[in-house]
Amino acid sequence: MKKIGKNIGEIDKAVRAVLGIGLLAAYVGRYVAGTEGYVVLALGLVMIATAAYETCPLYALLGIRTRKAKGKKVRA
Repeated sequence: MKKIGKNIGEIDKAVRAVLGIGLLAAYVGRYVAGTEGYVVLALGLVMIATAAYETCPLYALLGIRTRKAKGKKVRA
């Protein structure tokens, strides 16, 4: 199986981290409960994990990269 490279950029990473923390806070603060609570918990953990590893499997499947390639200049 092919290894998935890092495909999440800095802004994407920050948004995922903040969103993940917010979802976890909603679960811990009991703003959501029951099945919805477990869904929110799972989504929060996924957001934090993808931000930490800078890799999104869904992006890899769709061919999306928000991370800039190293060593290449961006043309304006």
